[in-house]
Amino acid sequence: MLFTFEAELWIWEARRAESWTFVSLPVDASEEIRDFPGGPPRGFGSRRVRVTVGHTTWLTSVFPDSARGCYVLPVKRAVRKAEAIEEGDVATVTVELLEP
Repeated sequence: MLFTFEAELWIWEARRAESWTFVSLPVDASEEIRDFPGGPPRGFGSRRVRVTVGHTTWLTSVFPDSARGCYVLPVKRAVRKAEAIEEGDVATVTVELLEP
């Protein structure tokens, strides 16, 4: 299962001082991920994914965010630096859902 979308980077308010930066997945993609028959979610309801932003690809997890009604993807500092993106920027993101 593969999704490509554009999303704005935002900082998690609860961890603002640590600058945890995320993008929100589209609601329709989140619903497909939630319904994916590949077994139960991991800790915190997370799902393993392969992500590409620009020329950078990495393995991580997406996490459900009940307040936003979608999954959210953490974008680590090394990726933000390599791709010259920061909070408020819009990035093209490709997310591939991996088997558990």
